[in-house]
Amino acid sequence: MKPIRLVAGFFTVGIWTLLSRVLGFVREILILALIGPGPVMDAFVAAFRLPNMFRRFFAEGAFNAAFVPMFSKKYEGEEGATPFANEAFAGLAFVVLALTGLAMVFMPAFVWATAEGFAGDVRFDLTVGYGRIVFPYILFMSLSALFSGVLNATGLFAAAAAAPVLLNIFVCVAMGLGAALGGEVILWLVWSIPFAGVAQLALVWTAAEKAGVRIRPSRPRWSPDMKQMIVVAIPAALASGVLQINLLVGQLVASQTPNAVSWLYAADRLYQLPLGVVGIAVGIVLLPDLSRRLKAEDTEGSRHALSRAGEISMALTLPCAAALIAIPMPLVAVLFERGATTASDTQAIALATAIYGLGLPAFVLQKVLQPLYFAREDTRSPFRYALAGMVVNAALAIGLAPSLGWIAPAIATTAASWTMVALLAWGTRPMGEIASFDARFHKRIWRIFAASLLMALALWLATQAMAPMLAHGGWRYLAVILLIAGGAAVYGLGGQAIGAFRLGDFRGALRRG
Repeated sequence: MKPIRLVAGFFTVGIWTLLSRVLGFVREILILALIGPGPVMDAFVAAFRLPNMFRRFFAEGAFNAAFVPMFSKKYEGEEGATPFANEAFAGLAFVVLALTGLAMVFMPAFVWATAEGFAGDVRFDLTVGYGRIVFPYILFMSLSALFSGVLNATGLFAAAAAAPVLLNIFVCVAMGLGAALGGEVILWLVWSIPFAGVAQLALVWTAAEKAGVRIRPSRPRWSPDMKQMIVVAIPAALASGVLQINLLVGQLVASQTPNAVSWLYAADRLYQLPLGVVGIAVGIVLLPDLSRRLKAEDTEGSRHALSRAGEISMALTLPCAAALIAIPMPLVAVLFERGATTASDTQAIALATAIYGLGLPAFVLQKVLQPLYFAREDTRSPFRYALAGMVVNAALAIGLAPSLGWIAPAIATTAASWTMVALLAWGTRPMGEIASFDARFHKRIWRIFAASLLMALALWLATQAMAPMLAHGGWRYLAVILLIAGGAAVYGLGGQAIGAFRLGDFRGALRRG
């Protein structure tokens, strides 16, 4: 993949992911307004987290790490890529169907294992019921991930990046209809999720057909390629899903406090916007590119791709993190405080948001560094680092809970993410120059950090000056828009002035995209 195509792919995925995250905000606004923090929302969050957790294992985790590099090499060398994709489809469908069947039968045990604090109150039975409705979503999403991997490996990013938009469209429309018709909004919400999964699978399957990769259901078979993929995929599943595991540990702790699961979920959704747009986009585009370059022994090209991915990631992520830390209250109030969500809920969500903001750069850096391992089909090293991160997370979440209460999981997740980044960076030392950032990256990163600090200071001062507007129900929306626009201007002009980046770089990349 040429450098221009790499950047174009990044922006294609990023723009579609941005649209998905914006619609996701609409979804969360509707959930918090129409349902609000409480037993029902706690139950929905815990139920929906189950298929999402396994999606990380069977979809983004295992297939981005194992299937995509193998398929990319076969596709590039014309070595039977389509038969391999058919084998992978059959094996994945068999495993996920079996998992779905077990989950439907043993859902109470799943709920107890992931939200033990719900036992003995109404949240437990609600979670079991919702879980049985939404869990089949994992089947459709896992198969969608396979087709998305095929499309990404062939350089066709748009359809795969657009698929998640369908979930938010289905959910928003369903909740809107439920509210308009006077029904139970939560039931419209949970039933819309599996139908959205079917639509997402249909979209990427059709796109793969048009790309010339015909995948058909068949009986699973054990072949050397499948054996190699499984060996790579098992540790990769845990390495890529460590964030979900950490969130589940946090959920176990938070489930002891009423409404805390809902608060952490809302904060998680807020920082997921930049994480999804930047981190996931870089990871999706960078992995197949690095795989090809390593096969071609293109050391200079690999280092350039890694450095530009890291540079763009930090230029977009650090100011987002600074904003989440500097002005979480206005952001949360404007986005979520209405209907069933109160001012006390806003204060709790804002606190968690600021803590997650401290970890946002780490979450994105993981997406930049992990492809260095996955492109070499080395998933054991990230697996070991993930274990270390989980130990840190569990120790802090459980250890701090008696003194800090429900906020302990947010602190633990952030600390574990930085631990993971430190270990991933340390592990790249034997890879040589190919795994190191170039001089331009090192020159700019500290200036990007300085520009982000300048923006954070400007936002904080502006918030103090605009306090009366932010306290007024109607004017607070305009105030937050002005804050965001002003912060972006300070960051853009300040960064340009001190050499953190050149605005022309972004304009040129978008034109080439």
